[in-house]
Amino acid sequence: MFFCALSGEPPQEPVVSVKSGKVYERRLILKYITENGTDPITGDKLEESDLVVIKASPETSAPRTPSQTSIPALLRTLQDEWDALVLETFALKQQYNSTRQELSYALYNQDAANRVVARLIRERDAAREALGNVQASMGIAPSAATEDVEMNDENAAPAMPEDIVAQIDETHLALSSARKKRKPPPGYASAAEIKSYTAKHTIPSLHSSSPSGITSLAVSNASPSQFLTGGNDKIVQLYDRDTDKVLASLKGHTKKINHVAFREREGEPTLLLSGGADKIAKIWSHDSSSGEYIPKHTIRAHKGEITGLTIHPRSTLLTLASADKTYSLHDLSTLTQVFQSTPAEDAFSSLGVHPDGTLLALGTPGSKIHIYDIRTGAFAAILDPPEDAAPFTVNSLSFSENGYHLLAPSSLSTVAVWDLRKRKTAHTIDLGESFKVNKVAYDTSAQFLGVAGSQGARVFAHKSWEELSRLEEGGEISDFVFGVQGREIWGATGREVRIWGSAPAE
Repeated sequence: MFFCALSGEPPQEPVVSVKSGKVYERRLILKYITENGTDPITGDKLEESDLVVIKASPETSAPRTPSQTSIPALLRTLQDEWDALVLETFALKQQYNSTRQELSYALYNQDAANRVVARLIRERDAAREALGNVQASMGIAPSAATEDVEMNDENAAPAMPEDIVAQIDETHLALSSARKKRKPPPGYASAAEIKSYTAKHTIPSLHSSSPSGITSLAVSNASPSQFLTGGNDKIVQLYDRDTDKVLASLKGHTKKINHVAFREREGEPTLLLSGGADKIAKIWSHDSSSGEYIPKHTIRAHKGEITGLTIHPRSTLLTLASADKTYSLHDLSTLTQVFQSTPAEDAFSSLGVHPDGTLLALGTPGSKIHIYDIRTGAFAAILDPPEDAAPFTVNSLSFSENGYHLLAPSSLSTVAVWDLRKRKTAHTIDLGESFKVNKVAYDTSAQFLGVAGSQGARVFAHKSWEELSRLEEGGEISDFVFGVQGREIWGATGREVRIWGSAPAE
């Protein structure tokens, strides 16, 4: 008597596969072929034409014991369910055998690894004993250290110089003590004024047309008519809006510029800073004798592209984040590196510095935000995205001026305002499915926040979350900043820089 290789029962219509030679119930193997197209035993491609009908004597086995024969339709349904159950049981058996095999391989590999580790430990101990014998024979005192030097160096946490920590603490005390009393300065833009902002000036044809596009923008606080741009053409450009002239065209990067910034400190020369996809950051200094900006220093501390560049509130420290999973601090007075973190689990895609100067926020391509204590490099907190959010890259971060909130994308088309005191989102702003976030920023008074992206930029009130303005001229905005006292909003779109503000009085 034959038995079906799938159900294990005598088949009513036996057929044999020319690929495996196994006998099957005809209806079961046809269902399996329809779903998988292969022989269930060998895995070879199998078609209905590869099945050979077996003519046995008697032609069929004894009929199954009928139940509820008075209800033919119900019997047919039960038969179909039984067929499905048989096929599923067979698939589970195959998965079970495959899992057992994988587990066997894993156990074998683990055992082999343990044997190798044990052998290496024995060899290490033997080498230490031999070294000790040699030292004893030569009259040299053996070293007290018994641990591996390489492992100590690898696991040791990098340390920040004490003088830099003292500077950061001093800055923190000075800024945090005055924060609660700080109010927007006289003449600062109001919500009503921002609602009336319109495009009032455009600077076209900046940077090369191939490859075109401005990737980053910074506006000078000391000379509000001057601004700095970085482009896909690998050039950093300093421009004066009042004279409509390029003041400096700085070359030195070999790939696109990701970030630019001014370092302006009273009593010291202005520095122009940039970080690019070529893994380096460059510093240019203003030469008072020639009146031009000249190269001063190149930072090659990272193995991945520079994804974040920020001036510390102290104004003497530069902070960089990189796709190599590390961040670093550099002293702008001595042009030396003072700290570099150990590699994290995730690459870093954006960077923000707390206004008191004690915390760093680092975005990741894995939707998370890491918070570090800048003085020790210790991991302070992690801000996770909503559980139902699709994966996205945290490509921009901005702390509020009062230090209580952090603005960051919470998906491709939404931004979240994080309350750092509770480590929870205080509010989420939905910009619409077609909006792609490129940049988020608070103004210096923490009254307003802005979001730039694929459909221009939008400005919101901080506490009421009211949308105050939509800046959609020019299409997609890659970067934007609030001007001095919020009186203007600057945006980079294509090869243009657009400026929005109140219309001049007639």
